[in-house]
Amino acid sequence: MFESIEKLQTNIESVFKGKSQTVKLAITCLLAGGHLLVEDIPGVGKTLLAQAIAISVGLSFSRIQFTSDLLPADILGVNIFDQKSGEFVLKKGAIFANVLLADEINRTAPRTQSALLEAMAEAHVSIDDKTYQLPDPFLVIATQNPLESHGTYPLPESQLDRFLMRIAVGYPARSVERELLLTRTREAPILHLKPVFGQQELRKLQEAVDSIHFEPSLVDYIMDIVVATRQTAQLMTGVSTRGALAIQRASKAFALVNHRDYVLPEDIKTMTISVLSHRVVFGGGETIVGSTRLAAEALIRELVDKIMVPA
Repeated sequence: MFESIEKLQTNIESVFKGKSQTVKLAITCLLAGGHLLVEDIPGVGKTLLAQAIAISVGLSFSRIQFTSDLLPADILGVNIFDQKSGEFVLKKGAIFANVLLADEINRTAPRTQSALLEAMAEAHVSIDDKTYQLPDPFLVIATQNPLESHGTYPLPESQLDRFLMRIAVGYPARSVERELLLTRTREAPILHLKPVFGQQELRKLQEAVDSIHFEPSLVDYIMDIVVATRQTAQLMTGVSTRGALAIQRASKAFALVNHRDYVLPEDIKTMTISVLSHRVVFGGGETIVGSTRLAAEALIRELVDKIMVPA
């Protein structure tokens, strides 16, 4: 089991170089069965990371470039009348894939963004009067640019809450970037990436997350963190019960990624930033997104540092 995780991480890092912690967090989200929001500037490898995850586990992959004129039907699909059969037939949209990359998700209107809500929450979509199950597993990896606000629509709180984690990629180290400049050719390395295992092994790993030991004292630790976000005067809205469950699930998955069958307080502390910072709202009513990500992370870190860690 641990060997499979190590192979997965090594495979992803063979093309997405110099970002071991970012890869660990992405794998954690995958094993926890959650959706991932990657917020960073263009050109640092967000799309590459999503592709590498899908290929490494043998998952189907589709990408949607979100634009201002994108419609819900462009994501979900549309029923087309078949003259031969005399019936309407669904032409499936890009959402019918194991991994959906929603690129620059905040560039489309809320109506289209909301087309993802049912899919992210229930793993199925409703088209006309029918419900269609999505592939299992189903993972949304969405990206957004934190610096450019022209022509963007901030994600509503209800949609942000559907993402298990939010992470950033950041610039690579100088040595990694130098090696890339020296060795990169016109042919992208992702073209040669091969799966390390299949969907059956992934399901076993996701099921293994459920069996990770979680001490009752750590439940109280999570509760202390969540309550702190609700009581601070700096926030108008703290972390919900869904957020508390999310940090528990993510901490279990992170322990598994780190080759342990039990959760440590350090796992929870590490997960708080990625799991909680996008679920809170500043006192002025400003949702913590875009350029305020660092402020949100700093506030969550400050609150967590004040809470006593279980022995």
